[in-house]
Amino acid sequence: MRSQTGSLAIEMPPIAEMAWYERRLMDQMTRLRRGSLEVTLRTLRPFALRGTEPGPTADVVIGRPAALLRRLFWRGDLGFAEGYIAGDWTSSDLAALLELLAVNLDVYAQSDTRHPLTRATVRIQHWLNRNSRRGSRRNIAAHYDLGNDFYAQWLDSTMTYSAAIFDQGDPLDVAQQRKYAQMLELLDASPGQHILEIGCGWGGFAEYAARRGFRVTGITLSREQLNYARARIAKAGLAERVQLQLCDYRDFEGHVDHIVSIEMFEAVGRQYWQSYFSTLSRCLRPGGRAALQVITIDETYFDAYAANPGGFIQTYIFPGGMLPTKGHVKQLAAGAGLIHQRVAAFGLDYAETLANWHAKFDRCTEWLEAHGYDERFRRMWRYYLAFCEAGFRARQIDVVQCALARPAA
Repeated sequence: MRSQTGSLAIEMPPIAEMAWYERRLMDQMTRLRRGSLEVTLRTLRPFALRGTEPGPTADVVIGRPAALLRRLFWRGDLGFAEGYIAGDWTSSDLAALLELLAVNLDVYAQSDTRHPLTRATVRIQHWLNRNSRRGSRRNIAAHYDLGNDFYAQWLDSTMTYSAAIFDQGDPLDVAQQRKYAQMLELLDASPGQHILEIGCGWGGFAEYAARRGFRVTGITLSREQLNYARARIAKAGLAERVQLQLCDYRDFEGHVDHIVSIEMFEAVGRQYWQSYFSTLSRCLRPGGRAALQVITIDETYFDAYAANPGGFIQTYIFPGGMLPTKGHVKQLAAGAGLIHQRVAAFGLDYAETLANWHAKFDRCTEWLEAHGYDERFRRMWRYYLAFCEAGFRARQIDVVQCALARPAA
């Protein structure tokens, strides 16, 4: 049967073949305006929804439509993610499906609502997850202390967990080192100078910079990362140039020539944004520079995003975090007396980075199973990687490198 609903072309089984909860799901799905979606509901034959505007092509198989509808009623977008984690639905290309939903966000907004009780609950949980000193230690441990071996299975050989910068045909490790090179270039630093890295991860940038003659102090709140990074630096014979500490950025004392921070700011939490930038200003020597790599959200979406905390990322992946807009970064820098000198955006490179990680994650299922990472955990992480990739491809989020300078005395 072929019918027309508004501006959407639909090829679907007769309505009489659908249960009431399937018809309710159809009411929501037929709002599609951009792209096309192949839908399979239980044992019914697949049918297609085709919007009148161009967009991604994707598919979804809904094996438990009643359960999914119940989750959507109570938890909206969060319930949709939880439905995937629980196995209510699946897709042959998860990132493509989430990109399709992202580019249709405006038309799905009315149906993508949470029950008031859920909204209240997730707001309270987000507040409880705020990044105080104690909260930051807990939140960082929840994500980064899952095990170094876990991350080693799907990150590249540099153990870098942030956006790479690609040139045509680059393998991921080469693209990651290009990112490090550009961070150093933003500093306009000279070998021998002292760089503070806020959020040093597994030591990739510290090793890269030390090999080029810089002194590096790296700080982190992850004990797992710290142990790995110290062993890495020692093995590389760079211990005289690199000092790594378990330290909250707010507690760092001293002055350095330059500061680097790669995708750490997103985890700070909105109420601590100015404190973070004040730390940059306090620790930089006059004339010094800070090079930041920050994930940002488009200003169009920020107000709704900030008013409804507790989305999938904040609930399951990075408790207490919040993305700024590019305008926020500039305003916060000015508020701390720093001069915003240069910015470059490369969101599609992040999408490619995430696609690399996701493909490698899918290839290590056997290892994950053998080491106790169950199916629910694996589905959560697949959703996370695909969700982020979709956001960058839909241009709702971006990643920028920016250079800030403390005025010379």
